[in-house]
Amino acid sequence: MNERLGVVGGGTIATGLAVTAAQHGDVILWARTPEKAQKGIDKLAPKMEVDPAKITVTSDLADLAGATIVVEAIAEELETKRELYAKLPDGDGTLLATTTSSLSVNELDKAANRPGRYFGLHVFNPVPRMKLVELVFPDSATEETKERARALCELLGKTAVEVPDTPGFVVNKLLFPYLFSAVELQEQTGLDSESIDTAMKLGAGHPIGPLALLDLVGLDVSKAIGEEIGAPIPATVEKLVAEGKLGRKSGAGLTL
Repeated sequence: MNERLGVVGGGTIATGLAVTAAQHGDVILWARTPEKAQKGIDKLAPKMEVDPAKITVTSDLADLAGATIVVEAIAEELETKRELYAKLPDGDGTLLATTTSSLSVNELDKAANRPGRYFGLHVFNPVPRMKLVELVFPDSATEETKERARALCELLGKTAVEVPDTPGFVVNKLLFPYLFSAVELQEQTGLDSESIDTAMKLGAGHPIGPLALLDLVGLDVSKAIGEEIGAPIPATVEKLVAEGKLGRKSGAGLTL
């Protein structure tokens, strides 16, 4: 690919994006814990028929200096992202993107302090399989930035839908009230998780039930998204997050 992609983060989204991009060229992945990120890549790469050697994993932000597009995929916290942005190398013409699923892209654009060269690239988990990208442009984005962002989505084999910079964008704004309503139904009726998920898979044609999807997303992330879009957080989700039972990544949650 013409762009040299850098990815910042060591979680599922970051490693999934790195492996997806590595089908088309070399990728640099920065992770706070490189060993953990490398394990994720080594597990995912064979499934995608990608040579893991095409992804350089580093713990030195300076190694991102050669990237022409850097995609940040770290915690959904404005201050954490702001601190990272201040440390990133900034080459002439380098674009910076965020995979945020709930934070304001305009606010993050201000934090990045790269007017015209910032955009939202909301990919979905699991990144190699999910085709949608919600593409979010802040007010300052130039036409060149928009064209390069669209081209990146096309290269990655994704369908980009350009959405407004509103809390939750489109998918999460509509999705999470539904997901939380499944938890509330369980609280009210005592129905087991498998029954709720099976009913929605077979009755509504969904590939995954709402409770399993919350566990896949992560209950902590789901809680943060709910707060950002103004959706009431069910008491069960609050309790599980407080106990560190966050879904698949912790091995315990609504369905585990």
